[in-house]
Amino acid sequence: MNKKSFDTYAGSKALVTGGLGFIGSNLAARLVELGAEVTVVDSLIPEYGGNLYNIREFKDQVRVNLSDMRDPWSIRTLVRDQDFIFNLAGQVSHTDSMDDPQTDLDINCKAQLSLLEACRSENPQAVIVFAASRQQYGRPRELPVTEEHPLVPVDVNGINLVAGEGFHLLYHQVYDMRTISLRLTNTYGPHQLMKHDRQGFVTTFIRRALHGEDLMVFGDGSQLRDFTYVTDVVSAFLESALCEAAFGNALNVGGQEPVSLLDVATLCQELAGEGGKVDAAPWPPGRERIDIGSIYVDHSRLTGLTGWTPTVSLRDGLERTFAFYREHGSEYWAASEEVA
Repeated sequence: MNKKSFDTYAGSKALVTGGLGFIGSNLAARLVELGAEVTVVDSLIPEYGGNLYNIREFKDQVRVNLSDMRDPWSIRTLVRDQDFIFNLAGQVSHTDSMDDPQTDLDINCKAQLSLLEACRSENPQAVIVFAASRQQYGRPRELPVTEEHPLVPVDVNGINLVAGEGFHLLYHQVYDMRTISLRLTNTYGPHQLMKHDRQGFVTTFIRRALHGEDLMVFGDGSQLRDFTYVTDVVSAFLESALCEAAFGNALNVGGQEPVSLLDVATLCQELAGEGGKVDAAPWPPGRERIDIGSIYVDHSRLTGLTGWTPTVSLRDGLERTFAFYREHGSEYWAASEEVA
């Protein structure tokens, strides 16, 4: 699929849930560029990454609704007349899901069902693209992981994402709603939450490297991951939403090639240039039990349906990311932090 197909978005109406967050705000920005009439909805829960600064460059070109996905009455109004609904609102911290499983259930499972019921009642023709995760697979039995791999999550977050995705696919099967689930791998880039360490190791590496701090990998750091720069992920959302053959499917969104955590940490220190080193450390109590080891995915099904493929290498993507936080980091660090 070529970029000319994106002309479909010009003049369309698009709703982005979680639209003030990391991927949501990048997606909203691209939709505005394409001429869509964009509404972003976000609860701005402090720990989840929503940030009005993320839309600073186009805030006058979008409608912002500050409400919670868990409010069914608000969602019923928001979904009306939308052509596309990009459903990225969620709780993404694996450790938080274990500490507070009820909240994770409410956001990643119950709220998803409420949105689908609102669409079934108010706007059953909308295209709905759900942001799922490779975390749903749990520990891989073979690599790379395909969509046929069993879903055996190792934490509450993964279990609730399986359910949230299942609701989306069921509503296609039973009600002919135009739903898609994208299972994202390690997405990184500008607008990520940086003020704590509970939403992935990449943010921790970037923030600490820019502060001149040492980086730590657990175990020997040989665990392999694939990484997807946020603009590639945005393209996956946009391309899949326009592909009728993708409706009713769960599709992997992966990176170019797997890289070890040790190599990622070393690259971050190189790009930061602040003199920090990389150390290996034993697993903290409780963390090893929910680690999934090496995992990277096969995204050939998505490529076959839409033509999508990742275009940004890890080095190039991290260079762009470090440049962004050098300029804008004060809007993302905790208030007491300053870049060294």
